[in-house]
Amino acid sequence: MTTIGKVFLIGAGPGDPGLITVKAKEALAGCDAVVYDRLVSLELVVTLPRRVKRYYAGKSAGKHSLKQSQINELLLKLAKEGHTIARLKGGDPFVFGRGGEEAVFLRGNGIDVEVIPGVTAGIAGLAYAGIPLTHRGKSAYAIFITAHEAPGKELSDLPWELLSGAEKGTIVGYMGVKTLPEVTERLIAGGMDEETPAAVIERGTLGNQSVIIGKLGNIALKAGEAGVKPPALFVIGEVVELRDSIIVEEDKPLAGKTIMVTRPGGQAAEIYHKLRKLGAEVLALPTIATEGYLDNEGWKRFERLRGGWLIFTSENGVKYFFQGFLREGGDFRRIAKFSIASIGAGTEKALKQYGFKTDFVPSKYTVNTLAEELTSEYEWKGVNAVRVRGNLGDDIIEAALEKAGAKVLPLEVYLTFTAEWDEGMRAAFAEAEIDAVTFSSGSTVAGLVEILGEAEFQCFIESTAVISIGPVTSDILRQAGGEPAIEAKVHTMEGVIDAVVEYFREDKE
Repeated sequence: MTTIGKVFLIGAGPGDPGLITVKAKEALAGCDAVVYDRLVSLELVVTLPRRVKRYYAGKSAGKHSLKQSQINELLLKLAKEGHTIARLKGGDPFVFGRGGEEAVFLRGNGIDVEVIPGVTAGIAGLAYAGIPLTHRGKSAYAIFITAHEAPGKELSDLPWELLSGAEKGTIVGYMGVKTLPEVTERLIAGGMDEETPAAVIERGTLGNQSVIIGKLGNIALKAGEAGVKPPALFVIGEVVELRDSIIVEEDKPLAGKTIMVTRPGGQAAEIYHKLRKLGAEVLALPTIATEGYLDNEGWKRFERLRGGWLIFTSENGVKYFFQGFLREGGDFRRIAKFSIASIGAGTEKALKQYGFKTDFVPSKYTVNTLAEELTSEYEWKGVNAVRVRGNLGDDIIEAALEKAGAKVLPLEVYLTFTAEWDEGMRAAFAEAEIDAVTFSSGSTVAGLVEILGEAEFQCFIESTAVISIGPVTSDILRQAGGEPAIEAKVHTMEGVIDAVVEYFREDKE
């Protein structure tokens, strides 16, 4: 008999993935299915373990992936199948998020529901824009309203007489881009002063957030001239005047730029964070995924070795090697009998997490340099060399070591394959105005070609700045018909970030 599952109704915050609560992160970690909305940061989804099933329930203006009734039924179906489900909603599920409808429906069908609140856009969006929701002497209360995209549908439910007479308060409007002219007209007609300070916050809390400041009488015109699109909030009240006294415009080199990261989500969290700190809006769209692999024959051969060299060329190699080593009952004292060679700062960092230092690092972070320098600096005749690798790695190192007389064991510890893009990821790719895409390996290039198809890939890279981690990746990009706008000088993800900054700095000049 199948045990009935549970639904966590989670507020993911309004955009910045850092605004999700600790409790929500803990609930996500224990779920085996996630149903997420359009305004949920993809970082929260793509960094989940591969075992978690993903379902997109996004809505954009005039478009619905699923109707609300279908979302309800999907949640019910998954719960009845015994899943623990994270229902991820933008902002807070009970603030204009229809979370109440979902909770009532599920409870009515005997499903356990736990609500985990989130930071609503009406608070976070204003805070990121430097506008207090309340302020002594200017705003003693706040009113949240929804001015829905369907004109007249919900506007008629609002108490216009009350709103028009609101003084020393703040009005925050959700979902009101198209209806903003009607909102301002009704407020003015009801007696609100045209000179009342007002603002529109577009893409609040995101790296490409924009803020338009005006008065009640002209804010709709200003927003129209600026081409504001959802998601956006409007704010009406004296608190808007405080922005200049609070906000400090930082000179962030990637401000307003949208950077697509193709690295696997489980490895990219730190990269996402660093790009956001530089002002970028990060589009997390992994094009490859990895999983551990146990080569039984290879492990048996490795266990018989009593020394030699361990050669790591990626963070994945380190992670999956030690996962397999410990799973098979390995003893770290055996590793002490081996010298260790590695490529890249990330690989060194991964080794340190297991308590090991590398004995040899090449002058350049490429497999060719590693092979050349290892074979020229050490004697290899009869020496055991374990090349830790994935299924897609080349055999440059193996060939060079064998030629030098080494006894080489190619030990596959993980598999790399093309990532699966769900409907939400494809929608995000189609809707975003992407300024640059980063490729951290040749396989990330090949993965995107497979996901998009050759024609769409060609169209994309012709209109987007491509940032490559190094010469091998650049060569594979050229084979696919592209050309890097810039190649990282240091072949690490930190080097890629530096290259992104350099490219846009030169572009401004």
